[in-house]
Amino acid sequence: MSKVVELFGHPAIQNRMDWNTVVADQQCAYTGRQCYKTRKSDPDTAIGSCAVMYGREPSPVIICPNRLLERRQVFTDCLHLLTLHEPGNELHIVSEVAIPGGSVDYFLVSAKDGKVKDFVGIEFQALDTTGTVWPERQRLLKELGVPRADEHEDSSKPFGMNWKMTAKTILVQMHHKIQTFENVHKKLVLVVQDKLLDYMGRKFRFDHLRNPAGIGDSMHLHAYRMDAQQGGVYKLALQTRLSTDADGIGLCLGLQAEARIELEQIMQSLQAKLSASTLFAPV
Repeated sequence: MSKVVELFGHPAIQNRMDWNTVVADQQCAYTGRQCYKTRKSDPDTAIGSCAVMYGREPSPVIICPNRLLERRQVFTDCLHLLTLHEPGNELHIVSEVAIPGGSVDYFLVSAKDGKVKDFVGIEFQALDTTGTVWPERQRLLKELGVPRADEHEDSSKPFGMNWKMTAKTILVQMHHKIQTFENVHKKLVLVVQDKLLDYMGRKFRFDHLRNPAGIGDSMHLHAYRMDAQQGGVYKLALQTRLSTDADGIGLCLGLQAEARIELEQIMQSLQAKLSASTLFAPV
């Protein structure tokens, strides 16, 4: 039995799904666009694996950050951090905004008359895998009766979870970015699965983080669990909210960061991307 439990945003348990069309279209159900995770050996073929069962974990491990977009709940859970938002303002979701030291996955923006009044940066992080999930994906297609271009379902190549590298990489990235947000008195949120947060707490110093989160802190961590629903479907649910500041992230890693950016530069980047297509409409 395949360990892939969700493919292109659809639960593998849904036998009534037209899987031939789903696999042929390669469309992510969460973004409405083609799945960006393609095979290195075949860039025209999207892998589409969102979540997998791994080891003794009782629930799936999320391996694609777009899986965190379910119902756009993660954005709703950041609304309280827009402390300057007022009734009548529009809400926008702007993706991939460059700042010194990298880019931020999403910004939740409060705007009025086309002008940014407040914003929250939101970063997603899923688990990176080692090895290849492709044989498991092909085994799922075989179970679903979908034609395959290869017979890799017979492969014994395993895959693993790169817990250490995933955790350290994202914490270093947050360390580079959080002072930018702190300097302009704004909030940055890291969205992860509860399993990854648990690992971070064991391997890094997290005892100084505020739990529950304090709205005055600049750095927030939102961890979501995968709750089993009737029929083998899984639903995201907010599990934990932690918070700290730039110094707190430095304590997690034992490092010092330097990041400087002017508030006006962020405002201009966001305002240039505001449009009807970025309006936040909860599903």
